[in-house]
Amino acid sequence: MKKYISVFFSVVFLLIIISISFYSGLTYGSQVLPEKGLNSFRQNSSIPEDIDLEPFWKVWNLIENRYVNGNFIDDQEFISITNEEKVWGMIQGLLYSLNDPYTIFLPPEEKKQFEEDVISGSFGGVGIEIGIRDRQLTVISPLVGSPAHQAGIMAGDKIMAVNDESTYGWTSDQAVRKIRGEVGTIVKLTILRENEEERLVFDIKRDTINIPVMDTKFLEDDIYLISLYNFSAQSPSYFRQAAREFLKSGSNKMIIDLRGNAGGFLEASIDISSLFLPAGRTILREVKRDPGQEKIYHSYGYNVFGSDLKLVILINGGSASASEIMAGALAEHQIATLIGEQTFGKGSVQELVSITDDTSLKFTIARWLTPNGHSISKEGLKPHIEVEMTHEHWEKGQDPQLEAAIEYLKN
Repeated sequence: MKKYISVFFSVVFLLIIISISFYSGLTYGSQVLPEKGLNSFRQNSSIPEDIDLEPFWKVWNLIENRYVNGNFIDDQEFISITNEEKVWGMIQGLLYSLNDPYTIFLPPEEKKQFEEDVISGSFGGVGIEIGIRDRQLTVISPLVGSPAHQAGIMAGDKIMAVNDESTYGWTSDQAVRKIRGEVGTIVKLTILRENEEERLVFDIKRDTINIPVMDTKFLEDDIYLISLYNFSAQSPSYFRQAAREFLKSGSNKMIIDLRGNAGGFLEASIDISSLFLPAGRTILREVKRDPGQEKIYHSYGYNVFGSDLKLVILINGGSASASEIMAGALAEHQIATLIGEQTFGKGSVQELVSITDDTSLKFTIARWLTPNGHSISKEGLKPHIEVEMTHEHWEKGQDPQLEAAIEYLKN
């Protein structure tokens, strides 16, 4: 077996980076609102004339005049809410109505924390990639070999509480800040798992994580297995090494395991997919608000494997973003057969824009479609052959999905 390992990272830095890559191409803008304060909100001529703001101002005035000003603590003290904080709440409410978990507002404290996390990455974590599914904090995938993986956290688990604090209404960024902490300390995760009647509780020790990029090995009947854990900047180079080893062997049977691969760099996905496709074949369609702005990503035409290749790609609920791009393209071009479970469904691009000096907005500006126009964000990818992987299989060291792929290629 060959292992390809990247350098050590703090898992929180990993969570930030992966969430950025999982958020599929986060970009930075420089727009700032031209005016500040409530007066500009009242008078802003860009507000459509058919929008009636009277209900909003009625609620605002009721709060100002009759609401008990503060959240009572210990029946004595209270925390007052400033007008500025109410404005931030208004913005968050507006974004919540979009039902898009990747469009979020970063008020001053959260923006400051976001920037510090990206720069320092000095905290420990448990090694999970997280996202929002049906407004609920969800595990996309535990990282291979991480504390969360060793504890038995699985893709699709719903995180209902962190240290007994409900996660209802949390964003992914808020969850990262709660789950992270000093290396060696314990974080308590309360999990709701499909087909489990009761909630599961995991006490997991935070640690730094050694991040694997890829493993390769030959299985029975000369079947070559490539386990690709992420689409990092190094992934295309490692994948080329694996391709050379495979071609040198004379085998024509390959399995690419993208289970738990939450994505990474778009360019890495395009580059690796191009190893299987002739020049000019569509890999991805990126659509913006204006239909005329559609961008097509084509294969570079490496096409090193030829038409004799028999390829299976393993997918599950932890396969997302760049994984879905590659799996979708190779499946729709009839290069690969997909085996496993439905993917997560994350195919959108976010831009980070400054709203004020100390606040930012991260919002969706484009969505990704497969070559045939299937929306990745809408429902993910469904396998050609569905095979379930349960927690019981994991505990017993069984892998029915890999076994199904082997039997498919042998027969």
